Amino acid sequence: MDRQTTSLEGVLLLTPRRHGDARGWFTETWNRRTMAEAGIACDFVQDNQSFSAEPGTLRGLHYQAPPHAQDKLVRCTRGAILDVAVDVRRGSPAYGRWVAVELTAENGKQLFVPRGFLHGFVTLAADTEVQYKCSDYYAPEADGAV
Repeated sequence: MDRQTTSLEGVLLLTPRRHGDARGWFTETWNRRTMAEAGIACDFVQDNQSFSAEPGTLRGLHYQAPPHAQDKLVRCTRGAILDVAVDVRRGSPAYGRWVAVELTAENGKQLFVPRGFLHGFVTLAADTEVQYKCSDYYAPEADGAV
């Protein structure tokens, strides 16, 4: 697992290793021990998947307020997205700053977005699928968007 920091503390870009042969490839997208070594110690409790038929589909910016704030691990399994995290942690010196990374099915990259950040993406290709792990269950009363 390749781990890259971003300009925002806690937001990490991860690239799992792909092992390929004539049949295709295999990758491990989540391993608690490997992630802990990369500085991610989450107990993910929910997996989500979204599908967007059209390029240019905007999803976000979303958040879930405390006590149901969520860490997320986001990956694109089909197509491509521009994935964005915005720091909205109270008192953070980076408040209002954001990072954007391209996640595609081909590059296999994943973005770890810690609680306290807005998260969203725009699709860059037709028929795009995104999967993400969350550290808390969906709570409609805590759900918000900007």
